[in-house]
Parts: sequence; C-alpha cells; structure tokens
Amino acid sequence: MVTYIKDFFIYFFILDLDKTYWENRYKTNEIGWDAGKITTPLKNYINQLTNKELKILIPGAGYGHEFDYLIAQGFKNVYVIDIAAQTINHLKAKYPEISEKFFICDDFFNLNKKFDLILEQTFFCALNPQKRVNYVNKMSDLLCHKGKIIGVMFNFPLTKEGPPFGGCEEEYLSLFSSKFEIKTLENCYNSIKPRQDKELFINFVKK
Repeated sequence: MVTYIKDFFIYFFILDLDKTYWENRYKTNEIGWDAGKITTPLKNYINQLTNKELKILIPGAGYGHEFDYLIAQGFKNVYVIDIAAQTINHLKAKYPEISEKFFICDDFFNLNKKFDLILEQTFFCALNPQKRVNYVNKMSDLLCHKGKIIGVMFNFPLTKEGPPFGGCEEEYLSLFSSKFEIKTLENCYNSIKPRQDKELFINFVKK
C-alpha cells in the first residue's frame, strides 16, 4: 500500500481545489457530501461531552450542520472555517447573535489559533491528497497539548476521481502516528446509510 501511495502521488495531477473551485461547487449545488444534518458518529460523540467551554474547530464546515448541533447543545466556543464565502455568510446570517470571530472565511492552512478539539467530517478527504502531510502538521499546530481530532475518515481505495478522495487504515496510521496517539481507528458502526462500510471512526490525541 505504501508503494502504491507513493506512485499515486507521482502521477497524481495537481488539482486546483481553490476558493473558486469550492464556491462554484456551492453555486451549482454540487455538494453530494452534504448530508443535510449532523451525521450519527459525530452526534453520538458530542452527546457524551460535558465541558461546554471546549474550544472547538470545524474545518471545511460547509453549511455547518455540526456547528448547528453544538450550538443547540449549549457549546459556547465553536469556530468554523471554510474557504467558500457562501458557507460562512450563510452561518453569519443564521446566527446574527454570535460574534463574527467564530466564522472564518479563509484557507485552513492560514489559520493560527489553538483548539482543544477539532471535528473531522469530510474535510480531509476533500483536500488534494498531496496536502495530507501538511494537514497532519497543521492539525498538530492548531491543537493544544493533548488536544484531539475526532471524526470519520473515508475507507475506500485512494482514487484520482474526487473529491472526495479515499484512503485506508494503513495510510492513516503512517500519516498520523508521528504526531498523534492513535486512540481509535476502527470501522464506523453507526455511519449514515450512504456511507456504511466506507468510514473509519478516529480519535487521535496530540502527543
């Protein structure tokens, strides 16, 4: 698998997944990843959190279904970031009572803050796979000591047809183990129906 990934990157064309690309996807409603509400794995995880003051980041937040749920559950310190202006403007309009500091329209890799928890839901798989090492490094930089990445990663063969792009347990172990303690990386038992048998639940703790 490692050799395959290396060869894949050698031949992988450079996708220009920039601000214009994502804004066009939202303008044309080509957002098949959007489940319309928070998905079960993240909902169940959030339900067992008791500290409503956790500083939480949702990268690639889209229309913010995870944000909606966290706010409804009383969390006070939730940030969203997305490169597409439509998504951030949507959330600002939906929550005029919430400070604009929590709504960030920018490239994730430009962010310079610290968080206790980062929720991963279809963001990693939307990046050009050549940025995966950068993603791991940036996640480590953004998290406080012992901070966590919680969420799901897709579990299907890496493909040039995307986003979303695939991945597997072996790759994730190779990518994250140097900077994170792998607490959980297992088949997701409570995926929504369209994603059944295609997701791994992750709990990675910053070393």
